[in-house]
Amino acid sequence: MMKIAISTDLYYPMINGVAQFTRNLAAGLHQRGHDVVVLAPSISGDYEIERDKEYGFRVVRLSSHKIYFYPDQINDVPEAKEFLGIKMPQMLYRNGLHVSLNSGSEIKHFLDGFDPDIIHDQTPGPLALSVFRYAKKRNVPLVSTDHAYPDNLTQQLPLPRFAKKPINVVMNKYFVSFLKRSEYGTMPTEQAVSDLLPKRHKKFKVPVEALSNGIDLSRFTPGKAPAEIYERYGIPKNKPIVLYVGRVDPEKSLEILVKAFNLTLLKCPDAHLVVVGDGASRNELEKLSEKLGIEKRTHFLGRIVGNDLPMIYRTGKVFAITSKTETQSIVVMEAMASGLPVVSVQAGALPELVKNNKTGYLCPVDDPTAVSRAIVRVLKNPTTRQKFSKNALENIKKHDISYTLTRFEAIYKDVVERHKG
Repeated sequence: MMKIAISTDLYYPMINGVAQFTRNLAAGLHQRGHDVVVLAPSISGDYEIERDKEYGFRVVRLSSHKIYFYPDQINDVPEAKEFLGIKMPQMLYRNGLHVSLNSGSEIKHFLDGFDPDIIHDQTPGPLALSVFRYAKKRNVPLVSTDHAYPDNLTQQLPLPRFAKKPINVVMNKYFVSFLKRSEYGTMPTEQAVSDLLPKRHKKFKVPVEALSNGIDLSRFTPGKAPAEIYERYGIPKNKPIVLYVGRVDPEKSLEILVKAFNLTLLKCPDAHLVVVGDGASRNELEKLSEKLGIEKRTHFLGRIVGNDLPMIYRTGKVFAITSKTETQSIVVMEAMASGLPVVSVQAGALPELVKNNKTGYLCPVDDPTAVSRAIVRVLKNPTTRQKFSKNALENIKKHDISYTLTRFEAIYKDVVERHKG
């Protein structure tokens, strides 16, 4: 048994890949008998220690402050205000992101009593800086996982377009330095590793491994959704459903999906688009669907968690994602485990999951026509749909979180032994 501290700036009940993976990792390690604690910003602002109600491990909520220019990914984003009939851009959010800017003393107080064998950091944010200082001072081995591209942040911020590219370059260098401070690094896919460390990968002084975030394959399985799911969420039954699950934020490029669905209706007039999730772009996308005259065929359901989510996947005929900034995509893995063909763009690490003409179709970025054409081919051809579904279920087997947990246990053990040596 090991004492494992996992630190993250983004954590449950936030809805994003980092928050979800961190909780899955902590729960899995706890169930395997390890003593696990998660260090994360408080969502009330105050320091407190709680137990995960479902899994039982401890979560140390560190004192935090609200940053109002980034949504908290917990509460629904309110509709943007209008001034003289003009919709103003969303610059500040009432429910801002909670950030622990100076949590060193709280981390020291708790971890000195916990005495971790290893610390595993998930985000290169303010909390990581405090964790790095503690690990160095107390000589505790450190593993880091980078889940993000710089675009994941800069696309959210109200920055002029010309400023984003140089900021992305600087952030990329920071992400690299974040991994350098550790004794072992991981990223979810080979593509993500190559994008972050393009030419320096082999000579990088810290080992960096591509290791899937993984999902619980016992939870997401093919099948029919119960009638009450359709009724509860207002999803049309016996209609072809184009499904998206995930954050509804600018870097997800969902305006491409809405435009593609508008074109899809020309060939599949009985289709419906279901968007599950919330974020800064939701209001704009609802307005876009109204402008295109397809608001009765698009359904924005907001956040759905818990036992209903696997059933939501079962309502879909095809899963579509147009994001250009995925380092892996847990929702694509969940869709594939549910037997759904996937239409995605050929960007980021998505091609490592979506195999063109085998588990779905890969399309050029920012091309609604190509995305629509691929969706129509899936909806119109049951044989193709069945083939993609079968291949998806086969390919997703290697992404079972049980393998991810076993591999991280081995990494921790090796790092601890080498650190002692």
